[in-house]
Amino acid sequence: MKKNYLGLAIGLSLMAGLVHAEQAQPAAKDTDAKSEAMLDKVTVSARRREETLQEVPVAVTAFTPETIDKLNIQDLSDLDEQVPNLTIYAARGSNSTITAYIRGVGQSDPLWGVDPGVGLYLNDVYIARPQGALLDVFDIERIEVLRGPQGTLYGKNTIGGAIKYISKGLPTETTGSAQLTVGSYGQADFKASLGGSFDEKDTLRGRIAIASLNRDGYGRNLYLDEDVTNKETFALRAELGAYIGENFDVQLAFDKMNDDSKPRGAQMLAPNAFGPGLLITPKTAPLEDRYDVRSGMDDVNKTNMTGISLTANYRASEDWSFKYIVAQRESDTDTYIDFDTLPQQITDVKAFYEDDQLSQELQAHFDNGGASRGVMGIYWFNGTAGGLVQNIFLKGVWPGFPGLYGDTRGYVDTSSIAAYIDWTVDLSEKWSINGGLRWTQEEKTADVFNRGYTDETYTTVTAVAADFNKSVTFNNLSPKLSLDYQMNDDVMFYGSLSRGFKSGGFNIRATASPISQEPYGDEQVDSFELGSKMAFFDQRFFLNAAYFYNKYEDIQLSIFTSCLVGTVQSFCADFTNAGKATMHGLELEMQWRPSENWFISGNLATLDAQFDEYMYKGVDIADRQEMTNAPDLSGTLNVEYLQPLASGGRLSYRIGYSYQSDVVATTEITKDPITNAVTVPITQDGYGLFSAGIIWNTANSWMLSLQGSNLADEEYLTTGYVIPSTGVRTGFYGAPQVVSLSARFDF
Repeated sequence: MKKNYLGLAIGLSLMAGLVHAEQAQPAAKDTDAKSEAMLDKVTVSARRREETLQEVPVAVTAFTPETIDKLNIQDLSDLDEQVPNLTIYAARGSNSTITAYIRGVGQSDPLWGVDPGVGLYLNDVYIARPQGALLDVFDIERIEVLRGPQGTLYGKNTIGGAIKYISKGLPTETTGSAQLTVGSYGQADFKASLGGSFDEKDTLRGRIAIASLNRDGYGRNLYLDEDVTNKETFALRAELGAYIGENFDVQLAFDKMNDDSKPRGAQMLAPNAFGPGLLITPKTAPLEDRYDVRSGMDDVNKTNMTGISLTANYRASEDWSFKYIVAQRESDTDTYIDFDTLPQQITDVKAFYEDDQLSQELQAHFDNGGASRGVMGIYWFNGTAGGLVQNIFLKGVWPGFPGLYGDTRGYVDTSSIAAYIDWTVDLSEKWSINGGLRWTQEEKTADVFNRGYTDETYTTVTAVAADFNKSVTFNNLSPKLSLDYQMNDDVMFYGSLSRGFKSGGFNIRATASPISQEPYGDEQVDSFELGSKMAFFDQRFFLNAAYFYNKYEDIQLSIFTSCLVGTVQSFCADFTNAGKATMHGLELEMQWRPSENWFISGNLATLDAQFDEYMYKGVDIADRQEMTNAPDLSGTLNVEYLQPLASGGRLSYRIGYSYQSDVVATTEITKDPITNAVTVPITQDGYGLFSAGIIWNTANSWMLSLQGSNLADEEYLTTGYVIPSTGVRTGFYGAPQVVSLSARFDF
């Protein structure tokens, strides 16, 4: 059965019975209602030092373990609804490859050589490639999402913003937890952690956490009779720390993730005219279910990712401290992508990715408790990403036509060094100025070897489309300047100017066209932001606001196009600097505790993103192109009722609603200025999602949670493929209605 409602019903009945037993006694009287109703101040490290969320003059959203529990955040894609102007989802056919956009800045192409536009950091280590980077959430201390360029503080590729995933630290006392979750579509998850000290002096500490996450598919491959869009993931993190004296400590950390989930199902959004007999028949028409496919490809979709890091902290004096981080990461992915979703080999791709990276960072922190404080550092990165992609196009669609066969193979080496400084000076009790500067030098070397073949054995070469080894170096100086005014203990205003940078590279899908083998340039964002952090009603109401205005130049875009292969119109891909854009918007975040029992939170965001210039084939087509993953309006409202219980436990009831206006999900050229060919990109109309949850925290370390998401079973697209030359128009949908029941014991 896809939906095991019987188990959920039994669990809910047991929960109701236990709650009734706790409620048999009258609730204890609140002795300090005003204090209980005050909001907690969350500590963040957005500026590489500990500050409360209401103190830091940066547009940042933070999630504590308690917030993660009640909002049912299972992986990073669940942050999409809870952060203003954040769009984040699984990239097309994969379960764990990430696509992330902040304020309209990001990157959706997961191929090697293409850098992300939003930086992802696992415990201060930058993750360079998107494969495996849609991290599952377990044993978490905090997640921070910083919006806007963050180059003066973070490793690289933070032109749009940064996502910081911070796992729990090393405790001195033995602590841990074990959690079991069952739910719809045969969900069966297990998470556990254990940490503590190995000696009485707490000089040697350790922690280990595991997660086994499993679920049946949302759909079926009707041709192979197998699940699609299922989940089968195992993740592990382990850390060992040595605390040598009061001023020096070293942590060695290891993480591993194996994703053996099968490919995601994609719905055909239009009939494929290249199906059997070139006729639209029931065998080629779109299926009714949005997750079902009829693919003839084997269900290969595996990602393995590992990382190891060493972090050393040294407190040289009361004013100065130093941190050194060295990390090595690698991943490999094998994935078969059936673009057309049919048994026929119309647009079938076998892709094999591999990458490794080595990074080092040395930071110096100064804080003497006076008017000046800040951080400076040196960052070094060396990575290699590459692989092999084998293509089969239009096999057997015309009598006597064998099809088109080709491959893309090679690698891209990236060598980057950067120096940065970010400093704050208090001009008075109310005024502070913050300045930052980052210098970056980055070299990209691409080895590309793309060929055509006679058949799918890939042995007899018909043509060499591209064969080159080239290098290009990028230099950048990115400044930041901000001024903040602390009007009183509860209200702060700030304004900032900052620049974001992402280096260019090479189109590894290059063809015989000489221009496609030339490097594309770096992209840059100049951002102006005005914001405020406000608290009202004795710290019971927080309202944070930010207005931003961005000038985005040399935007890097991956575009699927048509081109002639011999005399046959076939699939090609461009990667180019499209042009310029202007984005501006307003972001509001609210937390309100009107009484001890009620908690209301939410956000509202506007985003006006327009191309100012878009050069294609020598013609400016800005007036007909729309920016992707940039909804005009989005927002979320969560209402929670907290009910203390006589035994010391607590019940929490939550209902949530999120809304997103219509959005363009893909990057096609809507009208070719030379051929006048019209292509309609995949667009999702505005939609809303309902969620709800009940959490029972007992007085003896147990937590029981019943959660439901997309309760109205809304059908909404996140991304897709449009390839006119092979008749492909497919879309990937977000998760359906799901319900889960969890039990966790903390010790």
